[in-house]
Amino acid sequence: MPILWLFLIVAAISVIGYVMGRSRALQSAGGDIRGLHSLPNFYGANVMLKTMVPAFGLLIIWLLVQPLYVNSQVSGMIPDTAIKEGSSRSLVMAEVRRAASGLDAAVSQGQLPASVARDPNADVAVVTQGLKDAGQVVTSEITQPILNAAQSYTSMNAVGYSAMSVVVILLALAGAAIGWWQTHADYRARNVVEQGVRVLLLAAASIAILTTIGIVLSLVFNTWEFFKLYPASDFFFGTTWSPSFSGRGGSSELGIIPLLWGTFYISIVALLVAVPIGLFAAIYLSEYASPRVRAFAKPLLEVLAGIPTIVYGLFALLTVGPLLLDVFGDNGLGWMKAGTAVMTAGLVMGIMLIPFVSSLSDDIINAVPQAMRDGSYGLGATQSETIRQVVLPAALPGIVGAILLAASRAIGETMIVVLGAGAAARLSLNPFEAMTTVTAKIVSQLTGDADFASPEALVAFALGMTLFILTLGLNVFALYIVRKYREQYE
Repeated sequence: MPILWLFLIVAAISVIGYVMGRSRALQSAGGDIRGLHSLPNFYGANVMLKTMVPAFGLLIIWLLVQPLYVNSQVSGMIPDTAIKEGSSRSLVMAEVRRAASGLDAAVSQGQLPASVARDPNADVAVVTQGLKDAGQVVTSEITQPILNAAQSYTSMNAVGYSAMSVVVILLALAGAAIGWWQTHADYRARNVVEQGVRVLLLAAASIAILTTIGIVLSLVFNTWEFFKLYPASDFFFGTTWSPSFSGRGGSSELGIIPLLWGTFYISIVALLVAVPIGLFAAIYLSEYASPRVRAFAKPLLEVLAGIPTIVYGLFALLTVGPLLLDVFGDNGLGWMKAGTAVMTAGLVMGIMLIPFVSSLSDDIINAVPQAMRDGSYGLGATQSETIRQVVLPAALPGIVGAILLAASRAIGETMIVVLGAGAAARLSLNPFEAMTTVTAKIVSQLTGDADFASPEALVAFALGMTLFILTLGLNVFALYIVRKYREQYE
């Protein structure tokens, strides 16, 4: 049963339980609401909570535990001979999962008969061709152990999902029955419901923390698998980026330094564009603009933050790149060979960052008390002198924090770099040459016909982990600067 249908069934049982619980409460009080401890709605909500919370809780736990159990069972079915040299059992299991999802897609698209997909003695060449016809990523012929493991993986998941549906529905019915049986005039339904809602709010607040932990753990585990196959010293100190999918990574050079250089170079160009424009815009809006102009200009400036980055990337590729090429290319100064370059991506990324800098800086400047400005005016300072010598020094820690947050946003940008900066990993000071960044290479390493058991594909997780640590460090440093040096005004 699809998860959506299971969700709808449990929701329907919960609604019915709410109505029945409310009705039973009124009946127990003889139809007089004054005889109830709580309002009738609380009795219905009590039945609904006892229906939904255990059922959905079990559903979530089942969805988390079943993949771990199935993976462990299927992993034990794979013989050691099926694990290629330089690979590992976890990487083979990743291939098994892809093959299983590919078989389901091929059957649903009609590219592969269901009887063939489930036949343990099926011709692997026929299965491989069916997967390719269905648009699944297949770099080589599926081996017989992988096919058998994928079939077992699919069948075990199917049985697990069927059992899950039955158990979840029975648990929902049992919860509704218990809630309905507990309903009587003296039952403290309001206390129970309010305590239950409090627990649910706490669980909702924990989702962000648990999600972050899950992301970090997935990066850590896959990064560890990468460093089992490729030396960490070559990755962190290598100056050449040259992945090759021809072998098991033996001819590949995966040094991250050129990617880090491209990331920081493009980010610096973007900040050189965004910081002056954004800061000057914030000073004008907070100190010089009339309320009417501010009410019109500030939302218009912040519209830039809502434009999708793919649109910025297309703007860099189709407009800014050709424009720079006309000025700095062979027909101009001769410095630029193509429209994709550091300068192209940096300029467009800087435009994207302007609202980040201006909006945060504007709020920080407005937080400076008017009394400080009035005191400066009383000492004979002009408006420009007051801004330079009083307002900006008072707001400087917050402005620095805003700039650092914008820098972390620039480091993590992808689409503008992919379309505007090129794909060349090089160490160069020329801003009119094509370069690439860490995020762009993560995209390229995980797309196409890649052997996911090779370091060339797993390197994307090492790149992501490195980028995560860099941006986390910048964010922590920015918050530290803001909290340490900000003034507390009354």
